[in-house]
Amino acid sequence: MAELIEITREGRVALIRLNRPEALNALNSALAEELTAAAEALDADRGVGAIVVTGSDRAFAAGADISEMAEKSAEAMVEADFFAIWDRFAATRTPKIAAVNGYALGGGCELMMMCDFAIAGEGAKFGQPEVKLGVIAGMGGTQRMTKLIGRALSMDLHLTGRMMDAAEALRAGLVARVVPDDQVVPEAMAAARQIAGYSRPATRLAREAVMRAEELSLAEGVAWERRLFHRLFGTEGQREGMRAFLEKRKPEFHRD
Repeated sequence: MAELIEITREGRVALIRLNRPEALNALNSALAEELTAAAEALDADRGVGAIVVTGSDRAFAAGADISEMAEKSAEAMVEADFFAIWDRFAATRTPKIAAVNGYALGGGCELMMMCDFAIAGEGAKFGQPEVKLGVIAGMGGTQRMTKLIGRALSMDLHLTGRMMDAAEALRAGLVARVVPDDQVVPEAMAAARQIAGYSRPATRLAREAVMRAEELSLAEGVAWERRLFHRLFGTEGQREGMRAFLEKRKPEFHRD
């Protein structure tokens, strides 16, 4: 059986490609296990500064695998804490970019939102259509989407199950950039190389500070940011970055 993900490395960037093309990359438990294990291993690798997650031309991921859960009971879902594995993927600290072509629906849209930002192709489609199956999002869709695009639009998508095109997703703030379909992965890799070229502690703490902004009051968030800022003065990256600026040369990071 083919592996459910493919991983390639380019310098300090890792590209993870979902590999269930026959199922439009539907997210079953085996794929979730492989993807989470890979993300955790890459997160622990000091030689990795950024991760790109992508799918196929037809689908980033068309949703969770309905065939795997259709006959499960409520008791079985609770006992298994179904979908809890995705909390581990979301908890990885290395910056993650979703490179999205085609469908990002249901669990696929939720996976995209677990990444730190998304670059989408002009033909991409997004949505949380779980209501059409008699359920709701279960991988964080109601929470992350509401934080990203606001209550009104999140309600619209979750209650109607409609799809959003790439142009609307960009206006709403669901994705960061929209590019021609054939430029999605190159654009994401270029962004990842830029991120990976900086000090690893700085990018990880920048990510943490932005994530905290969704949870804390302004005063609490500013205080949290300042503590992280102060911590970075104990890193080689801060010393090298500021010395290079003063010496008018390009910094050489990755010694910390």
